[in-house]
Amino acid sequence: MTAQSASTQTLHSAGPGMGGSTGLGWLSIVRLGLVQASLGSIVVLTTSVLNRVMVVELMLAAVIPGLLVGLHYGVQISRPLWGHGSDRGGRRTPWIVGGILLLALAGTAASATTLLFGAHFWLAMGLAIVSFICIGLGIGAAGTSLLALLASRTVLHRKPAAATIVWMMMIAGIVVTAIISGAWLDPFSFERLIAVTAIAGLIAFLLTCLAIFNVERNTMPVDGPPAAQRLDFRQSLAATWGDRDARLFTVFVFVSMLAYATQDLILEPFGGLLFGLTPGETTQISGLQHSGILLGMAMVGVLGSLFAKKKPLILKAFIFFGCVGSAVALAGLSLSALVAPLWPLKANIFVLGVANGAFAVAAIGAMMMLASGGDGASEGIRMGVWGAAQAISFGLGGFLGTVAIDVTRALTHDTPLSFAVVFGLEAGLFLAAAAIALLIKTPAPEPDSRQPTRRNTQRGPEPAPSYAVPAE
Repeated sequence: MTAQSASTQTLHSAGPGMGGSTGLGWLSIVRLGLVQASLGSIVVLTTSVLNRVMVVELMLAAVIPGLLVGLHYGVQISRPLWGHGSDRGGRRTPWIVGGILLLALAGTAASATTLLFGAHFWLAMGLAIVSFICIGLGIGAAGTSLLALLASRTVLHRKPAAATIVWMMMIAGIVVTAIISGAWLDPFSFERLIAVTAIAGLIAFLLTCLAIFNVERNTMPVDGPPAAQRLDFRQSLAATWGDRDARLFTVFVFVSMLAYATQDLILEPFGGLLFGLTPGETTQISGLQHSGILLGMAMVGVLGSLFAKKKPLILKAFIFFGCVGSAVALAGLSLSALVAPLWPLKANIFVLGVANGAFAVAAIGAMMMLASGGDGASEGIRMGVWGAAQAISFGLGGFLGTVAIDVTRALTHDTPLSFAVVFGLEAGLFLAAAAIALLIKTPAPEPDSRQPTRRNTQRGPEPAPSYAVPAE
């Protein structure tokens, strides 16, 4: 097989239908998106719904579900271990399926603790802690390995669209689960909550098994077979941290996601306190923001796919302008706090959503590109390091946002000023993230769509280039 014919096969591979093809086809990418949607569907039940049930129906202190959700983020610092395990094992499918299974079982166990809190508080608390630890471990194992599989099996110019497809399908999974489970939970009972959670977990697990079946087996890594050398965990972690761009990207993920998460728990109280919105109206505001996020993601996916080969730096541009746009929108919210209610709040929050969606999905696309930048099979541990940074920033962000509001209100005795200060600080974090993004070098697609390898980037005629299917 010649290099030219191999390259053509790479470009036109359709995924599962072609055994041993190089690179995922669109159908295979959508199938992996179903796995991500399954993951999101379980998470929304075990975080959002259980959070409300513990506070409202069980009348527990809000700090209890807050600590449990924070715990599930905290244990995801183990993501590099899961990623490294899938690197060394050679196959990522067992880690994905096993992670979803653990997540489904732990989510059901967490919902079952609601039956115990009334009569056996400490027993229920102990079981809830174990359940949320397992939830975090399941998310880490499945999510990290899924992204590593997507990064290693997707050709470079398809990665922006692949990131968009997978993330939009995850959001769709969350929305569909919220709508259907919401209908089935009424009239509410703890037994009904357990049943709905268990059924959702079973459906998610079965859908994962069907969606991922033979996807990995029927495709080859776009950079060719992994190097024979297998580093241990410490060596792999040191190699990842020693890579300048991987290290910078870790800092970028932490700073940008900290800014993103800090706004999450204060937007609705902000609308209620300063603009006099009802709970229903603030919920609509949240929906408006998520509509903007979806639009931003779709925009990056479409434009990124159309112009990735002609404009190699388009992802970096989306990251930069998405962060700057988020900073401008947050600066607008900071100003609005001082002039409320005389401000177009809905338009401001929609723009914030568009900018958030654009930078987030562009960052995921860049993450997939950078994941293949090491020597040997290192996508898993790289995705793990960045996933751990994201989890830590998410866990800290929600907590720090509410604490910052309380502290500034206590110091200034001025609610509008406290929101203005906190939104201004978040805008500053996004500007810092934009500056860091400019320093990161991401791989760019070749003009002729042939993908260079991390071990051999020369484009001269070679008997078996690593972007091609080996000659038989």
